[in-house]
Amino acid sequence: MSILVTGGAGFIGANFVLDWLVQSDETVINLDLLTYAGNRENLSSLGSDGRHVFVQGDIGDSSLVTQLLAKHQPRAIVNFAAESHVDRSIHGPEDFVQTNIVGTFRLLEAARGYWNSLQGDAKQGFRLLHVSTDEVYGSLGKDDTAFTETHRYEPNSPYSASKAASDHLVRAYHHTYGLPVLTTNCSNNYGPYQFPEKLIPLMIVNALAGKPLPVYGDGQQIRDWLYVKDHCSAIRRVLEAGKVGETYNIGGWNEKPNIEIVQLVCSLLDEFRPRADGQRYSEQITYVTDRPGHDRRYAIDASKIAVELGWKPAETFDTGIRKTLEWYLENQDWVAHVQSGSYRDWVEKNYAGRAA
Repeated sequence: MSILVTGGAGFIGANFVLDWLVQSDETVINLDLLTYAGNRENLSSLGSDGRHVFVQGDIGDSSLVTQLLAKHQPRAIVNFAAESHVDRSIHGPEDFVQTNIVGTFRLLEAARGYWNSLQGDAKQGFRLLHVSTDEVYGSLGKDDTAFTETHRYEPNSPYSASKAASDHLVRAYHHTYGLPVLTTNCSNNYGPYQFPEKLIPLMIVNALAGKPLPVYGDGQQIRDWLYVKDHCSAIRRVLEAGKVGETYNIGGWNEKPNIEIVQLVCSLLDEFRPRADGQRYSEQITYVTDRPGHDRRYAIDASKIAVELGWKPAETFDTGIRKTLEWYLENQDWVAHVQSGSYRDWVEKNYAGRAA
């Protein structure tokens, strides 16, 4: 038995692969294009583990995906492959359209052909699980109720619009062709192996380097924070017991404004790795001009997955952020390796000249 994981060298995908192989002897076929956020180093602990078969390639390569499905006969596809950062989508939206919309379409077509070729229990048991985001629902006001699975889609960035389109394609392939799909929409993830363009690792990396800690606008944008390993356990549960055609929201029940996150990271660094000059890391906080179309609040109502599938996050934000900080402090070589010239160029492009 095997599963095909797409985007399995990225942040969430790599965590999923690593956790899967701790708990299962089932082979993982890992397809990843290894763009800026995909990193083979995330999977280095697997070494020569025969249960992990890595293939460098694109979900938009229909021939390759079809060959992998025919060769390995997976019982499921878990699709993490995506361009996934709002700021990058603002500067270069075309990559998001190609990967998140066209790529998902081609993956669905390959999966449909493969599923139609299966017989008996293999066909009955096959699943395609599509991993998406709460950003497809748009932005909430301070007192609005949290996003449920039936919330209207109102994406506000090229990234979230492309993910919304991919969600609609997945839904359509179930209703039109009967393809047995599952969709999950998660809140903001954090944890090991996250590329340091995202808020928490960016703050950790910049703080330790003595650089400014850029905070958009007034820093009061609210997000629901989900520890990545909790997200992985939820996906495993949905794959195991989710109802075909259904969507499940996955959240951490941790709504916090960005500035509070930054201040907490600074406080924990003061505790774990004090500055040599005795000053506090919070003195490095710098407010910068807000990004265009910045959604004010996301909040996930994860009641459905709790009630129907019995899943709840194991980590509180306090326990999860400590584990995250400790991981980055213990893995400085990984951080140094991912901070390539292209990453530095991106930071300069995104934050330079934006001091508020």
